[in-house]
Amino acid sequence: MNDSLETVLVGTGALIEQLLRGEFICRVTNEDGWRALKNSSTRERVEQYLNQINRTITSAGEGEVFFCGYLQLGENERKVISSQFKDICGALIPLVEWLVLVQEASGQDAPLSEGAPIRLTELQTRIEDTPAFSEQLTKLSHYRLFGSTSNNVDGQIKLVFKRLVELGYLTKPNAEKQIYIATGKLDYLYEVIRFIDETEGLSLEAQAETATQRELI
Repeated sequence: MNDSLETVLVGTGALIEQLLRGEFICRVTNEDGWRALKNSSTRERVEQYLNQINRTITSAGEGEVFFCGYLQLGENERKVISSQFKDICGALIPLVEWLVLVQEASGQDAPLSEGAPIRLTELQTRIEDTPAFSEQLTKLSHYRLFGSTSNNVDGQIKLVFKRLVELGYLTKPNAEKQIYIATGKLDYLYEVIRFIDETEGLSLEAQAETATQRELI
């Protein structure tokens, strides 16, 4: 290993480990790492190291979110990607229904995006005050992705948010406050949804939104 690659390992070792673990690097999840990857010279050095092990830096959200992909696809790599894609597809419906619920209950015009705060107490109050929202939460919380067995809004919503933090779609900066921040992994999710919509015509976003609107009527 040459000196430049050794420098990469010493200076950005933790960042490389995050990428190899499949984590998504954005301003919310790791601002220092995000800034490092936004720097072309640093990114090139990290890329040089990753290329040695058949990995490459991939981006989403118009270059604001970084994650690790394969440089070349052989049979084993295709199996891994296929498995990962199946996992994402299996989680799409509950995730989209959650996104629609948050958008509707918060009265927002646009979908949740990276850096947007969600105040859990306020959201929970709105859901508890609106039967249609409560029914939607109950439905999505019981999906396998979340696996709630609770019959009340408090138990359901806290489990859903805990799971979304574990999955990397949300972060909770202060353990003492019920405020969550959306991460850049949502931008990656939107790109996956658009890809599926365009290639298979599933219109997942439209289906989920229509279903929610129908319950509100």
